[in-house]
Amino acid sequence: MKLERVEEILQRSSEKRILVIGDLMLDEFIWGRVSRISPEAPVPVVEVVRESYYPGGAANVARNVREFSSSAFVMGLIGEDAHAQQLKTILAASRINFDAVQSDPSFQTIVKTRIIARQQQVVRLDRERPQLLTAELRRRSIETLTDLLPVIDGIIFEDYGKGFLEQDFLDEIVTLARSQGKVVTADPNLRNPLMWRGMTAVKPNRIEAFAAVNQPWQESHLHPLHDKALLKVGAELLEKWAPNQLLITLGDQGMLLFDPKAAPYHVPSRAREVYDLSGAGDTAISLFTLSLMAGATPVEATEISNHASSVVVAKLGTATLTPAELIKSFHLNHG
Repeated sequence: MKLERVEEILQRSSEKRILVIGDLMLDEFIWGRVSRISPEAPVPVVEVVRESYYPGGAANVARNVREFSSSAFVMGLIGEDAHAQQLKTILAASRINFDAVQSDPSFQTIVKTRIIARQQQVVRLDRERPQLLTAELRRRSIETLTDLLPVIDGIIFEDYGKGFLEQDFLDEIVTLARSQGKVVTADPNLRNPLMWRGMTAVKPNRIEAFAAVNQPWQESHLHPLHDKALLKVGAELLEKWAPNQLLITLGDQGMLLFDPKAAPYHVPSRAREVYDLSGAGDTAISLFTLSLMAGATPVEATEISNHASSVVVAKLGTATLTPAELIKSFHLNHG
């Protein structure tokens, strides 16, 4: 892919406005050092050096989008607690519009705490009580969406299986968005088997793809284009969900694009180092969607998304990348 074409697509994407809908979280990182084992139990004692907070879940997708786009909006559910306020403060600092976020005093804002020592994750603590949207919150969300549709170019559904997305709600949003010609993509979740019908694109990982068609897990073939089980799953998902494109992410094997009008297309991973896979899927769906909206072909969008994910896995923590880093990745692989 020519560098001039990448730069052209990124320039166009900077003018696009995307709404991310899904499960919102606050990512907390506690950074420390380990110098001894606890006398109380055979576990390391972590001396805390600093703490940092980032938007997590669907909010991290919006954060990825915001690096490349003029406007990013997010819709989801938070509580009315200190963590909710902290998340809103971070979103505001990141210039992410959260007017569409719903709050419920009975809901506990989801927080994922990772304790890091010597660049390694020691343990993760999850604070969550998943709950479905009430009828009132759903009504308010649809009203907000109706107001937003004229000013956005597309929607990303980011499902972490925490309860915000359910079938009727999803179908209603997709019908509204596609009736107005919006690009609509989705990053599904293993624990929430939704029917992603009518989408521009859906991006499961290998495990999610096999689960979606009730196929038992099989070890991957050395080359994805010779992986008969994977090719069969992709074909079945094209029929089941009927998206314009299906992008299956394969970790260190890169990505495999399925298109009803073309043969499967494989791009190998460009990652030179892998420190942390968390957030790579968020980056992939963000850049794939933005690229499609900016006029990229599905193959071009896959190449850009793959390069972006390869940059992010080389960073520790819930990371994003900048346009300059993405361009540099293409330069390195052309050099």
